[in-house]
Amino acid sequence: MPGAGSLKAANYLYEVAPKDGTALGIVVESAALEQALANPAVQYDAGKFTYLGRIATSNNIFMQWYTANVQSLEDAKRLETSLAGTGPGSIAETVPRLLNALLGTKFKLISGYPASSEAMLAMERQEVDGASSSWAAVKVGKQAWLRENKIRIILQTTPERIAELPQTPSLGEIGDTPEDKQVFALYASGSAIGRSVLAPPGVPVERAKALRTAFQAMVKDGDFVADIQRLNVELDPLSGEQLEHLVRRALNAPAAVRERAKAAFGR
Repeated sequence: MPGAGSLKAANYLYEVAPKDGTALGIVVESAALEQALANPAVQYDAGKFTYLGRIATSNNIFMQWYTANVQSLEDAKRLETSLAGTGPGSIAETVPRLLNALLGTKFKLISGYPASSEAMLAMERQEVDGASSSWAAVKVGKQAWLRENKIRIILQTTPERIAELPQTPSLGEIGDTPEDKQVFALYASGSAIGRSVLAPPGVPVERAKALRTAFQAMVKDGDFVADIQRLNVELDPLSGEQLEHLVRRALNAPAAVRERAKAAFGR
């Protein structure tokens, strides 16, 4: 369900989808954060969703095509560069806007791309200089780009650099002031929520319990784990209860941090 960086899907799950345990979704990991920062596209209360569990953490990367003038965050402070956007609530748009406001980068967002696959195609066609996608998708689906140095990864959205990308700055380490560092760290916390499965609010308690139990059984199932390994994608599960705690922590971020972030977006 494309639209507003999957916030449309989140709104649908919250307001329209049946609340009997038959409707499940995976939405952007910053869904709770967007609520905390008063994104007008949010029409849900993230604290009321029924969280079943996390499949994996999420590391979104920002990359530039090898022909682009900008090949680093420092370059982006001096030169304007175009990025494909995939919706106002998407990581592809919120992080560059935050970087522009707090770091002084000159990212020019070209909105309207339905998803990261179309955004990366636009970058490859050189309609834009750069795009964003998950590291998991790029390392599996774009191995030729990596092998042939067709892209330069200039930022990863994790709190700290991962072992596979030791040369790429992480969102959790940047910021020129303590206050700005707190804002970037808040955004980096979405990586912990990651690729999580949720259901609408109001699912009967026994059904929610059954779904959570089934989720935990799935991520430990030998056939499932074998499929994950065959596809070379990440598996880093977390229970629904633990996930709910992470969401509530994001919603309860200090007011000063939320206001600093909201000011960066002009909200």
